[in-house]
Amino acid sequence: MLALAIHTLWGGNPVAVKIGLEVFPPLWSGFLRFALGSACVIAWARFMGVPLMPTREEWPVHLGLTLIFTAQIALMNFGFGATTAANSAVLIATNPIFGVLFAHWLVPGDRLSPGRVLGVLVAFSGSVLVLTRGAVGTGSLAATHYGDWLVFGSACVLGMRLALCGRLLSTVNEIRLTLWQMLLSLPIFAAGGFAFETVRWENLDWAPVAGILYQGIVIAGLGFSVQYYLLSRYKPSVMISFNFVAPVAGVLLGVWLLDERLTAALLGGMALVALGITLLARK
Repeated sequence: MLALAIHTLWGGNPVAVKIGLEVFPPLWSGFLRFALGSACVIAWARFMGVPLMPTREEWPVHLGLTLIFTAQIALMNFGFGATTAANSAVLIATNPIFGVLFAHWLVPGDRLSPGRVLGVLVAFSGSVLVLTRGAVGTGSLAATHYGDWLVFGSACVLGMRLALCGRLLSTVNEIRLTLWQMLLSLPIFAAGGFAFETVRWENLDWAPVAGILYQGIVIAGLGFSVQYYLLSRYKPSVMISFNFVAPVAGVLLGVWLLDERLTAALLGGMALVALGITLLARK
């Protein structure tokens, strides 16, 4: 039930990111999100009495994961800004496809089965349906089409990162694993923001601020902490398979809050991705 609740909230992340991008560009959005998220995780660690400083053996783990983490979030934010929230919700939810594939090689005992292979194929067919929307018969790709591919690439990197974290959680505390990816990414996001982006203060309103707060407190703070807590107790391919809720919630929120169009390709892709991820979760 906790996994279902978290992934329902996760479905609203593409909507929150798109609203926040009206003022804060992708890299600044990442910086603000994880500054807030870090504060939430530190408060949770203090409450739980978990030491925050990594051991000497943990530093290479945190540094390596930070590079993967920063690249994944940057790809995701740029992709969300270049396509619809509904498309983004479906495509980012495909990360279990890649998660179970990477877990097969990285996590002992977490092997692919025929049922999981079927789930991967069904979910992948849904992503193809979304990725090719608007391209057939027009002679050119839709204007926002490249954003879909950025989000799909981010889903691939996310699946790899979650599988790696599932392997590492046997030796590294889940709260430190969550926190240090965020903290170490902050100077990278800030440097990129200063060098390449301009904050659009003229668009500042309550909605973009609410979008950043949702990303930072609900997703980066609460969501990541609960996700790693669950990953430390269940196999990654089982835990991340509860993502089947996220594409449905994301599509509905995008249609409702951003007045996005629900096309047949998007609806079919959402259904196939949700079905494929459900098959991945079955024993």
